Amino acid sequence: MKLAYLLNTYPLISTTFIRREIQAIEALGQPVERFAVRDWDGELVDPDDIAEHGKTRYILTGGKSALLRDVLLTLLAHPLRTLMLLPLWWRVWRNAERKFVEHVAYLLEAMAFARRAGALDVDHVHVHFSTNAATVALFARRLGGPSYSITVHGPDEIVPGEPARLSIREKARDAAFLVAITRYCRDRIAQEAPDSADKIRIVPCGIDLAQFPFSPDPPASSRVICIGRLCANKGQIHIPPAIAQVIEEFPDLVVELIGGGEDEAAIRAAIARHKVEDHVIVHGWGTGAYVREQLLAGRAMLLPSYAEGLPIGIMEAFAIGRPVLSTTIAGIPELLDGDCGWIFAPGDESAIADALRGIMRATPEQRAAMGAEGRRRVEERHDLHKSAQTLLLAFQNRPAT
Repeated sequence: MKLAYLLNTYPLISTTFIRREIQAIEALGQPVERFAVRDWDGELVDPDDIAEHGKTRYILTGGKSALLRDVLLTLLAHPLRTLMLLPLWWRVWRNAERKFVEHVAYLLEAMAFARRAGALDVDHVHVHFSTNAATVALFARRLGGPSYSITVHGPDEIVPGEPARLSIREKARDAAFLVAITRYCRDRIAQEAPDSADKIRIVPCGIDLAQFPFSPDPPASSRVICIGRLCANKGQIHIPPAIAQVIEEFPDLVVELIGGGEDEAAIRAAIARHKVEDHVIVHGWGTGAYVREQLLAGRAMLLPSYAEGLPIGIMEAFAIGRPVLSTTIAGIPELLDGDCGWIFAPGDESAIADALRGIMRATPEQRAAMGAEGRRRVEERHDLHKSAQTLLLAFQNRPAT
């Protein structure tokens, strides 16, 4: 089998888990070709991401003349298939309620991808997220390209109204199979694409447990770590007012935000407004090694998100043995409860403050017990190598489509 992965933008800081998944599959003896529509215009800080960039074939970046050549050759080679694709293309465009030009671009990208995948004899392509790259994979399949599968994560894909706009039903119908990362995600896909419900497999995202050694003795630290893009969906804007409610009781408490993004200015303004400059630190993006160091040195992880699938960061914190404070959304309650941390409604600043009080008051023995339970759950459910083996078997045994 010749296997490829197709992403919209790759690599970037938030796709570390995809890189690790690809590497785990290759460690099982299955080579993987990397394709992406475009590269990221930000700065890559992790050496592994920088190396991954050099392994990735880009459809758009630096190759518009090559794109046009592939489009013309596809039109000449498959005029009938192209014509028969147009009704599906029209339906996907109308479903999206978005710009016409974008969907013309997806069609052209699919022509180029189908040709380039064919030149490499790619049998099957896997896509993470049911968004733009999945549209390209769908159109490419209709043009004679490889079979495809999609991992659906959930944050922006299965909120009300979005599955129809993303044409998940159409993409599921042509897919060899679909991967859901949680039970919540599986149920939402099945609701939106009931005719394809039997194609859905639950394969949890995983982490390499060897890279996150368990620390059974939690440090006497007053630092709480928050990892993630600084954006509205992550809810970091609620951290400064929550901290302001508890610093009189816990004057040593510090929350470190590891990440960058469009909400950084608003978060910094909230920090100043609530006078918590010494208690909420915006660090910016860090390498994977830095994140591990901070989790090991920290008391707990905080993630007050509004939208997630099931965050890799929670798995990493649990693997090390740190309790987690997070929200009751999507798949998070499938992993997090009161036995290994604190869970609260998104946007509830008083509840965030209560969770912070809880972790600061917890004894070393209580924190150690929570950390041990978190580690047990990750070992049982989120071992990267087990997930990679499950995915590889699904690729190898995919039904004909």
